[in-house]
Order: sequence, then C-alpha cells, then structure tokens
Amino acid sequence: MTEKQSRGGDSGAAPVDDPRRLRNVALVGPSGSGKTTLAEALLVASGTVPRAGAVVDGTTVCDHDPVAVRQQRSVALSVAPVRHGDTKINLIDTPGYADFVGELRAGLRAADAALFVVSAGHGVDTATVELWNECARVGMPRAVLVSRVDHARADVDAEIAACAEAFGAGVLPLYLPASDGTALVGLITGKRYDYAGGHPPVVGEPDPGDLDRMHAARAELIEGIIAESEDETLMDRYLAGEEIAEETLIADLETAVSRGAFHPVIPVCAETGLGLAEVLDGIVRACPSPLERAVPIAASPEGIPHPRLAPDPDGPLAAEVIRTTVDSFVGRVSLARLFSGRLQAERPVHVSGHGLTDRGHADHDTDERVAHLYSPLGATLREVPYAVAGDICALTKISSAETGDTLSTPDDPLLIEPWAMPEPQLPMAVVAATRSDEDALARNLGRLVAADPTLRLDRVAETGQLVVWCTGEAHADVVLARLRDGGADVTTEPVRIPLRATFGAAATGRGRHVKQSGGHGQYAVCDIEVEPLPRGAGVEFAERVVGGAVPHQYIPSVEKGARAQLAEGIAGGPPVVDVRITLVDGKAHSVDSSDAAFQTAGALAVKDAAANATLRTLEPLDEVEVHLPDQYLGAVLGDLSSRRGRVLGTEAAPGGVTVIRAEVPATELLRYAVDLRSITSGTASFSRHHVRYDPAPDAAAVR
Repeated sequence: MTEKQSRGGDSGAAPVDDPRRLRNVALVGPSGSGKTTLAEALLVASGTVPRAGAVVDGTTVCDHDPVAVRQQRSVALSVAPVRHGDTKINLIDTPGYADFVGELRAGLRAADAALFVVSAGHGVDTATVELWNECARVGMPRAVLVSRVDHARADVDAEIAACAEAFGAGVLPLYLPASDGTALVGLITGKRYDYAGGHPPVVGEPDPGDLDRMHAARAELIEGIIAESEDETLMDRYLAGEEIAEETLIADLETAVSRGAFHPVIPVCAETGLGLAEVLDGIVRACPSPLERAVPIAASPEGIPHPRLAPDPDGPLAAEVIRTTVDSFVGRVSLARLFSGRLQAERPVHVSGHGLTDRGHADHDTDERVAHLYSPLGATLREVPYAVAGDICALTKISSAETGDTLSTPDDPLLIEPWAMPEPQLPMAVVAATRSDEDALARNLGRLVAADPTLRLDRVAETGQLVVWCTGEAHADVVLARLRDGGADVTTEPVRIPLRATFGAAATGRGRHVKQSGGHGQYAVCDIEVEPLPRGAGVEFAERVVGGAVPHQYIPSVEKGARAQLAEGIAGGPPVVDVRITLVDGKAHSVDSSDAAFQTAGALAVKDAAANATLRTLEPLDEVEVHLPDQYLGAVLGDLSSRRGRVLGTEAAPGGVTVIRAEVPATELLRYAVDLRSITSGTASFSRHHVRYDPAPDAAAVR
C-alpha cells in the first residue's frame, strides 16, 4: 500500500460508531467478469473518487498491486469503503482467478454478504457454481449482478435464466433492462430508472413496450418473495387476488436476502452507470449488518473455549488479519476485520497465530502497540482514531502480525480459528543468481510467507533445493514477480524428487581398514551380510559374531559406520533403505583397533556388498484423494492411469461429487495441480500424503 495513487477524498474515512451502519460485501466471480471495474464505478457514483480509473491503465483503486497493474488482473483482495446515505459500505474486491482462492476466502471471511458478478452473455462456469455452493454451506447471503449489459453480445435475459438454473431456487431478477438499453424497470415498484443522463437515474413510468415482459417477471418475483415470507397468510391472500402492498413485499424481500433465502439479480453496467443506484440501495437495505451475522468462535491461545462473542463495540477485542503487505514507505500493513470490541491508536494489542506451522508460520504470541490506525481505500491509507466491531481497518508496523492472526487485548488474549486455506500443490524450485541475491531471496520469502498462508516453503536437504509450493502457475508467476520486485534476482529450475535405493538381492561384503604410519595405527576388519527387507521396513542391524572376532565394544561402531554409508548413498547415489545388515565376522588388533577404525570398516563393507549386488531405485509414492464433479470421473481416472496411478477406490459424496483415492508416484504429481484444473475446468481439488517408496519402473542399477 502506498500514498502515491490516492485519487479520492475522505468519503468513507470517518469512523462509524454503530455497527448497524456498516455493510461488508465481497465482489466475487470469474476473472474478467468486471468486478474491479464495477467497484470503480461504485466509488465514483458514491462520490468517493472524482473519476474512474481503468484496469488497462493500472489506475483503478482496487488493483493497486504492482503485479496486478502489470498483469491487468486482480491478484489480491482490496478494500474500498463508500458512503451511501448514513451507511458505510466496505467493498471487498476479490481475485477471480482460481490460483488466488486464498485471497478470495480471506475476503469472504471479512464479508457479511457476497455479490456474484457474472458477465452478460458468458454464462456461469462451474467454478462459480462451486463458489456459490460454498457460500451456501456457511449461510452467507448472496445476490447476483449481471455486468457488462452494454456488450455487443450481451443477452441479459439469457444470463438471468442461466444464473437461475445454475444457482438454484430463489434466484430472480429485481430489475430488467428496458428495451432501449438506457434504463432499468423495477419489478416491484413498476418504475423506470433512466440512466440516459448517467448516475443518478431519472425515475419515471415504463415504456408501454416493456409492460408485458415486466408483468410476467413481476408475478414470478412476487410469488418467490411470498414463498419466503414469515407471514403464512400472505400466499393465500395473494392467490385470492389481493394486491400485496409494495412496502410489505420490500420488507419481506430484504429479510429473505439478509438471511440467505432469496437472491436478487440486478443488471449493471459500470461504463454507463446503469444499475449503480439500485446496487447501492440493495446493499444498504437488504444485505445484513455485522449485528446480523455470527462472530467466529474464539478460544484462548492454549485452546480453552471462550464465551461466544457478539459484534459489540463495547465487548472484548477480537479482530482477524485478512491480508498482510509490506510497503516500501510505511512498512508492514495489516488489514483487519473487527468482529468484537474496538481498536484504537496508541493502544497495545496481543497478536496470536497458531495452526499453520506446516506452511512456515511458527506459532507465536506477542504484545505490540498499535501506532496508527487507518481506513484503507485501495492503496491509500486515511488515518482514523478508532474502529469498531464490524468494520475493516488497516494497522501499520505490527511487526509480528501475519495473515490469519488474531488481534485481542493483552489481558484477554484470544485466538480465532483461521479460515479454510487451500493446500498448495504446485512445487517451484527457486535459485538465487548470486550470494547477495540469496539474502534478498530469504528476506522476501519471509515477507511472502507471512502475507500469504497459501504458500509453503521447503528447504529440501537431500536435493539442496529451495522449493516454494504454490496453488497454480499464475500464483507462481506472482511469487516470482514479487521476489524480483523485492530486489532478488531469481530463476527457477526443475524440482528434483528425492529418491531411495535398496538391494535387489542378498550380498556379502568385507571392510578392511588397515593403516600404519608411526605410533598407533588403524586396524579393523569386518564381514557383513546384506539382505533386502519389505518396503518401509527401514534399516536393521544384527550381529552373529562368534569367538569375539570383533570385540563387543566395537560392534556399535560397525553399525554406526554402516548406517552412515547407507544414508550417504553409494557412489553419489540416493540413500539406501529397507535392508538388514548382519555382522558375521571380523578381526581386531589389541593396540591399533579403535572406534573410528571400525566405523570406517563398516562403511567400506557396505560399499563392497553393493559392488556385489544390484541396487534398485525406489521412488516416493503418494496417496492422492481427489474430489471432483461426477461428470469428470472418466477423464480423471484416465489421467491417473497415465500417471502410473493405482486406484484404491471411489465413493460418492453429497452434491454430485465423487471422491477418488489412488496411489501415484510423486514424480508424476509435479504438475498435477495444473493438469487437474485443466481437465475439470477448475472444479476439482486434491490432497496428498506420502505413504512409502516403491521400485521405479526402470528399476535400473544405481552404479
């Protein structure tokens, strides 16, 4: 976040004292549907900024990230507050590309309602339907905005029908575009809202040519609203021919939308302003305030349950960091959603982060002081004295805060369980060009991991590679761009999968270490037998020495040397596993034998045995669990087969989903995250875990 892109005034910056005057809505939908452009139009319509920027010019409020500007698409969530009447609306613009689902889920965590933006004439893709169902599972209120109605190929009626079919019951239009394309016709009010002169619209009577179309859609809408009404007599009265009052319909509509039972559709056009007033009115009147949404469950950092919090400005402080950035001017900036209590500048807070150690986020608990508090407008930070429950604010220089952390009071520390994070499944090995770049790489990776919980960082000792796990290729491109923007000259290289080796058959070996160079010499001889064991057995050591050929105190030395050689590998090969080494004979000297000599002899004996046998290469095998829509089952099974996968079973899950379990070599999964998304149009997900090592198909000798 920076100050240099500020184009707006202070509209929306003044703190709000009453959560009832707050609305938090996330703009969600596929990439290219026009979410950022729509947010820009709403900022202009509300008077927050004087003129609209453009995505292609990199001048929009929400796409302020340098990578987003270069790629001309959103890669991170952004918050843009607007004022409509006496209500503050926090617009949360989220990325539409599947790789940035972590940012999307963070935006949904901060929101109390979701506005699905779909482009007229483009239909509804399966990924958007899955997101709709995900919101439905958590009971989030939803509405649909059909954007770009001025496009040459736009078919608004067909798009509304497609939304109703894809999203299910309760999806009905509140407005229809007039036949001349410059106005909307309200189906409840029966009025024409003319945008020929721009925003705000001129209210009048509909054209006669729109009446027949309007009456049919109005009847369907009224029946849909009445079906969700809490007044059980309303339907009978309507069927009896009674004219239901407009105020009653609007009140029931707003209640149904707020509780997630009804989903209005509004056509909009950011370029002409069509529908902007209706969107702002709908957000304020129908979307729930923070008081109408449950606060996430909190506990103490030790896991002791905390009494259920309420969105009360006078309650205990509980806020969650939804995004972290590092600005070259102001340092670390943390966007936070307040669920309870009040945040004030120059006050201490407790920062808690737990549960993401596997992704490089060490558990942490610390107290810090809030130096400054801001109302964010994209990249612009506007200082405010405080923020209350339900609002979204920005804090600077909270050095320990990471995305997903909880902010609370030091005397009552809390921990909110983080939202569901997608598992990064695409590995990328990064390499610094010079030693100085290594320092910049380490510094910037630390910042990225703190900001992005969907990243995982692995330093693989066996291959010497630094592997960053991403959610997809677009995510990997953004990571590389941010590393380079941070001053690290980095490249990538193919990810190397750590292999193992084992003996193909039993073999014997002798280790003889005899040296004499004045004074005490070195003397140790040992004979071993090596035999392969079943997969996953590890390394075993036994001894059958008779007659004290190898003194008892040196037997552990032989074992130590043999195990060290197996771990190091033979002749630069991979570590050797799943064998039993048996010490059967040897020789010792009363003066020259030592622990070091027998360690060396044990290692030499392993090398000698390997020279007398065939070593087989072992590759890691992962168990994969794929969740996918039923229609892609055949394609995914065929793809797994081509990857040498062995299907363990399939089972049906609710919602037309199939779960496949299979064992697949890890070498075949390097790009599976990308390929699975391509096969299933982004609707499938998978998880994996290592199970064992199996022989590689070529089973070549490692010599």
